[in-house]
This record gives sequence, structure tokens and C-alpha cells, in this order.
Amino acid sequence: MFSRLFEKFLLLITTFPKITLAIVVLVVLAAAVGLPNFKLDASSDSLTLESDQDLDYFRETIKSYQSGDFLIVTFRPNDELFSEKSIDTLSSLKADLLDVEGIVSVTSMLDVPLLYSPKLTLTEIVAKPRTLLTEGVDYDMVKKEFMTSPVYKDLILGPDQQTTALLANLRVDETFINLIQQRDSLRYQQKTAGLTEAEALELKRVSKEFLDYRTRAAARNHARVAEIRAIAQVYRADAEIFVGGLTMITADMIRFIQNDLAVFGAAVLLFMVVVLAIIFRKLRFVVIPMITCLTAVLLMLGYVSWIDWRLTVISSNFVALLLIISLAITIHLVVRYREFAQSEPDWTQQELAVATAKYMARPCLYTVLTSVVAFASLVVSDIRPVIDFGWLMTMGLVLALVLAFIILPASLMLIAREQIPEADGAKTELPITEYFAKVVDRAGNVILLVALALAVVSAWGISRLQVENKFIDYFHSSTEIYRGLSVIDKNLGGTTSLDIIINAQGQQEVAIADDALNIESDDKSDGFGESDPFAEDDAFPESDPFADADAFDDSDPFSASGNEASDDPFAAADTAAAPQGEPASYWMTVAGLKQIEALHDYLESQPEIGKVQSLAILYKVGKDINGSLNNFELEVMQRALPQEVKRALISPFLRSEQNQTRISLRIHDTHPGLERAELVERIKNHIVEHSDLDIGDVRFTGLLVLYNNMLASLFDSQIVTLGLVFLGILIMFVILFRSLLVAVVAIIPNILAALSILGAMGIFGLPLDMMTITVAAISVGIGVDNTIHYIHRFRREIAVDGDYRATMHRAHGSIGRAMYYTSVIIIFGFSIMTLSEFIPTIYFGLLTGLAMFAALMGALLLLPQLLLVVKPFGKQPLEASEAVSAASSS
Repeated sequence: MFSRLFEKFLLLITTFPKITLAIVVLVVLAAAVGLPNFKLDASSDSLTLESDQDLDYFRETIKSYQSGDFLIVTFRPNDELFSEKSIDTLSSLKADLLDVEGIVSVTSMLDVPLLYSPKLTLTEIVAKPRTLLTEGVDYDMVKKEFMTSPVYKDLILGPDQQTTALLANLRVDETFINLIQQRDSLRYQQKTAGLTEAEALELKRVSKEFLDYRTRAAARNHARVAEIRAIAQVYRADAEIFVGGLTMITADMIRFIQNDLAVFGAAVLLFMVVVLAIIFRKLRFVVIPMITCLTAVLLMLGYVSWIDWRLTVISSNFVALLLIISLAITIHLVVRYREFAQSEPDWTQQELAVATAKYMARPCLYTVLTSVVAFASLVVSDIRPVIDFGWLMTMGLVLALVLAFIILPASLMLIAREQIPEADGAKTELPITEYFAKVVDRAGNVILLVALALAVVSAWGISRLQVENKFIDYFHSSTEIYRGLSVIDKNLGGTTSLDIIINAQGQQEVAIADDALNIESDDKSDGFGESDPFAEDDAFPESDPFADADAFDDSDPFSASGNEASDDPFAAADTAAAPQGEPASYWMTVAGLKQIEALHDYLESQPEIGKVQSLAILYKVGKDINGSLNNFELEVMQRALPQEVKRALISPFLRSEQNQTRISLRIHDTHPGLERAELVERIKNHIVEHSDLDIGDVRFTGLLVLYNNMLASLFDSQIVTLGLVFLGILIMFVILFRSLLVAVVAIIPNILAALSILGAMGIFGLPLDMMTITVAAISVGIGVDNTIHYIHRFRREIAVDGDYRATMHRAHGSIGRAMYYTSVIIIFGFSIMTLSEFIPTIYFGLLTGLAMFAALMGALLLLPQLLLVVKPFGKQPLEASEAVSAASSS
């Protein structure tokens, strides 16, 4: 039934080729109308898992401690940093940054309060605040304070005493926050309790509004980054300057995607033209395949543009892959057409076109379906860009298959029938495939032994496979992202954030002296034996230099928390501090602060950890300046401190209502041998074994936890993905070949190819990441195409005489050529990805190309040897009637 319908379809498009192609052109034009709406996405969502419970907790923490955005400008002058010239340059740079739209404040070493230069009493600090710009300040003492003070150590001055940074605080985007909170609230309700029809419509409206607003916000951020970079460029004659921050990374990632699309597209197209010209040496067989491939890509790009499906740095690779794979389908059709044209000189052009399409329909359908299985399996990864990549390739492959069987037959009807004399046909043979056949003939047992050895080595390599990698290594060392992150990581306290949230055990009562409880809420006496230096509202005549700072991401040298409220003791949270009558907290007692201090000191002693910030800093500074602090003094201090100081030293680390505290730290991402999961586990063990804290009251959050969860899921999802791919392909093989034995023989070379790539990654220390996780599944999905085509042809040829060795030589000399052509195109096509500016894309291209080479070797060497040994089609020649039936079936 299907065969008859398909034949009628082919007759229709070959009878009316112009109308057929005109319809295709109209569809392409309709899709192209949406291309102006094409958008890219480089948001931080690509580094997290969609179903990660830690992500929900992370967002709750953000809401609790508030958040914002920022940009970092590192500054290392050519002259001495603490010289008049360098300070003037830094001041000028700060003034220029303040003029940029969207920047509400800029903080630097110029205006942070000096507490130890020289060491002053609390009264003196309040009465005469000092900064680096204060006349007569001692620069040597300032250096010492910045290097040793618990407040500024590893925060504002690099160990070389020449590197500092300016923090450009951006205006909090309330509209953005409100929209994402509305969307996430409705999504959570949809996941847990379901939505009414009205709520579903509201979710759709809010999601659309959020995407539109995010597009405009991204454009503003991109323009802001460009302006800041232009300002930095002006000062690069006097200093080494790098720009960092989440918005800068996002802007650069967008640029990487745009460049990759342009470079890959142009390079792949040029490569395809050259290869087609070399293989077929006919203009028609360059133009027709190119039109087919480009049509598939344009339709997919038009589709994603129409529905506002935004491409990421991972999913954008579908363009190059779709070009390569659709070309492989077309080449198989062209090769078969030329074989028919040579062997059937009396057939008309329509007969040739229809026969070619009928003959190749089944193998091409199954090769595409197996590839679809491989790509569709990626949706189990829980990583949105990987999921998108899987769906885009799934749809693209189906579309490419349909277009190949429409455009090629219709186009052939518009050109003259090709005449290939027998002699010319002989010249088109690729002798290299015959060499492979000879190797199988002469060294079949060696091939099996090599395959077995490769399997053993691959298994050992897979046992060494790891997922631990560094975000900074995603970029070339020459890029500003890499150099900026490197400076921040090595000189300014680390990059990746980790927060430890601790809840007080049970309903612990605060140990405060009875007389402290009788203090009036508006009493200015602090029990220090002198007037409270923080009692007056204008204790600090100058505004808090970090009062407007927002929450920072993992690359912020002034904060330990990624995308959370600033842990910089001079960086204010966005919300006001707790009111005067706020509930007392266990963490603002001597007992609680000692627990925090002990854990704080332990964290600082760990080599992977950079800057640590917590209430312990307030406790240390208070003890150092006052001599000691008791519960009474702590209670009075908490009540009497001005709002600015509370927002700086208490609010980022304390939620009195929840009796909760937070310790924020930053990790050195470039630390050799960094193992995130082991570090978190080590901290947990320390808490259990060396503190009075209940581990059940402790929770870890921050970008390190989210990123580690994503990496950990890669290995599990890789196993699940490969398992699904192998199972799906095995079932398809059984259906296609109607034999479990043939299916098992067919899948062995593909399993070996996939395992060899994973083994190579383990042996050479290449970790799994968001890109390389897809390599094994893709290599199986694409590499199995060769297996299907080879066995399909082998089965037809064996029907002629039942001679396995003669059949093997005929298969190598016919379908082997097309396999060789397509594999070479795929291998070199993926190699073009080495031109990317994104390191995982480079690894993805190289590893996939290597996997395709392994799959080709398996199809031309191991597979035929297995067929010769197992003889799955029987040992005797088929009956004449069966041979004719097999040779003529589609």
C-alpha cells in the first residue's frame, strides 16, 4: 500500500516538476519572512538543570537576600598603583563609567572606608571617616589594610599589590524581576497543581512578554558593554584593563554564536561545493544537492524565527550539522541515479528519477530514523540547550529527508538525461574502497583481534571518564572573557560562588543579659563605656561607597555569591535592613558568632576557596577594635547600627525572622585538581565532625552547586542516552532486516565506535560537558547510516550468487563509494568547527569527526568481516525467484 502511494507521489512530482519546485519556493519564501525575527539566547539558564530542586532553592535565596547585576573592570596600571598618576587615572576612569546609561554607582579602592590606616576607635571611625583620597593618608598602611584586613583581604587588591577593580553597579531591573517571578510562579503551579484555562493563557502571555522584554534588555546590555569597552580602550595605554561580569559574558556568547553561524555556514558551504565538484565533476550535481541542503536549513531557520525559538551556543550547531547530514542523503541518491544511468541506458529521465527514489527510499528512511532516535534521545538530559539541539536536529532530519525525495527527482526532470558510457563509469570508481575489501580478505582475523583490543582499551578509558571541568576553559586564553576571569580568579578572591545557608537548631534562645533586655529601643547607649559611635544617623557623613551594590555573579571580585545579594561588607542589599524591633537571632550572640567564625576560618584554610564572607567578619573587626564583644554589646550594636552599616555588615548574612545566617565564599576555578562535589562533601564532613551544627540545618547553594549538578547529570544522562539509542536502533534493525542475528551483527561496529570515543576522552582527560555529551549518541545515530546502507546493498547482492566474498567486493565497489563520500564530507564538515571561539564546540567537532572515522572503518572493515564469519543470510545461494524478488523490491 505504502509503496504504491509513494510511487504515485513520485510520478506526480516528476510529471509536474515545475509546479512542485514552485510550491517549494513559495514555502521557503514564507519561512524567510520570519527570518528578521531570528534571535539568539546566551542566558545563564543554559548552565542549569530544568528540574533541579537546588535551582528552586537558589531562586528562593535570591528572593530572600535580593539580587542585581554589575560589571567588573579590572585595573592594573603601568605605573605604581598607589601613585598620584595611577590614582588620577583610576578616578577619571570611574567618572567615565558613571556616565554610562544604566550604571547607578561605581565602587573602587578610592572610596572604601579605611579602618586600620591607622587603626582607630569606633568613635574616631564615625567622626573622621578616612578613604584613600583623604589628605595625608599613608599608602603603605592602606596596602597593608587591603592585604590583611578581614574586610578587604582577597577582595579589593591583588597579591601583586598592583591589581584592583572597579565595580559598576547596574540599576535593578524591577520589570524583569516581576515578569520572571510571575512566569516561574505559574510554571510551578502548572507542575504541581495544574492550571485553569485562564491561568494557562496568562502563562502564555507572561512568557511572551518576558521573552520580548528580555530581548530589549539584552540589546541594552549589549550596548552598555560596548560603551564600557570603548571607555576601557581609551585607558589601555596607561593600564592593563579587562571587563568582566555576567552581562559581558552574555554579550560575548551572543557574538560567539553569531560568528559560529557565519563561519560554519560559509565554510561548510564552500567545502560542500568543492567536494561535490571533485566527486561528480558535473555542475548539475553541485547545484541540485546544494539547493536541497540550503532549503532544509532555510525552512528550519524560518520556523524557529516564526515561533521565537531562540538558539543557544549549543543548539545553533544544528545549522552546520543539518547541512552536512542532508548532503549525505542527497549524495546517496545521486550516486544511485548515476549507477542506474550507467547500467540502464534505455531508461528515460523519469524512469531513472523514480527508480532511484524507490530504490533508496527504505535505506534512507531507516538511516534518518536511526539518526532521529539518536538526536531525540538528547531530550532526557534536562539541560535546555541540549534538549533544543535534539529537537531541532530531529525535525531538521525529517525535513531534509522529505525535501531530498522532492527536490532531487523534480530537478532531474528539468535537465537532460545523463549519459555515462561504461568506460567513463569505470573511471568514477574509487579504488580505495576496493583496498578495504582486500584488507578484509587478507587480514579478517586481525581485524577482529584489533576490534577486541579496542573494546578493552575503550572500557578502561571509560572507567576514567570524568565530568569535572572549568568554565574558564570554555574560552580561548586570548579572549577577554578568559583573561578577565583569570585575573579575578587568581588575584581577587575567586570566581564561582558557593553559599552555605545555616538555620539555628530548634528554637534556640539568644543568650542576652537581663539588663540588655530592658534597653529601650531608642536608647543610644551601647554599653561600651562610651557613646555609641554608630548611634547617630549621620555617623558616616559620606554615603556608603558600596551601598548601591547589587548581588554579584560568580566572577565578581567583590562578592562571594553568584547572582545573589552582595556579600561585600560594603555592598548593600537592595532591601532595607530589618527594623529596630527585629527579632533577636541566635546568630547575633557570642555562641552563634563563634560557630560561624570557626567554620569561616576552616573555609579560609581550604586551598580551593578564595574570599570568604560572613558575620564572622563583623565579629572579628568588632573584637579587634573594641577588645571584646559580649551578648549585651552585640544586641545593642544590632539595634543601634545605622541602616547603611546594617545593610553592609549584617543584612547580607542574616535573616533574623528565619533565625538563618549565610556564609558566602568564592572558589578558585583555576585551582589544579578542583573537584567541586568532593569540596562540598569535605565541608559537610567537617561540619558533622568538628562543629556543633546539625547538618540537617545546613544547605549549600550558589552557582557552584547548580553547575556541579549539571555536570553530574551529564554522566548519568549519557548512560541513559546511549542506552536508549542502542535499544532504539536495535529494534529498528530487527524491523528492517527481519532478523535478530543481522541486527546484532549490524549494531556491533556502531557500539564499538561510540565506546572508542568515550574511551579516548577518558584516556586523554577530556571531560564531558554540555557539548561533548552529545558526541556518542550522534556518532551512533549518524554512523549507523553506513551500516544500514551497506547491509541493505549486501543483502541485495548476496541474492545474486550467495557468494559472501564476491558480494563483499561488489558492495564495497558500489555502496562503499557513497559511504566513503558521505563519511569524508561529515568528517571534514565537523572538523570545520575547530574555527569556533567556544572550546566545547571545537572538541565537539573533533570528537564527532573522529567518531565518524571510527564508524566508517567499522562499516568497511569490521562489519564485512562479521558478515563473512557469521553468514547471517545463510550459506547457500538463494533460489532464482527469491533473488529476482530481492533485487526488485524497494
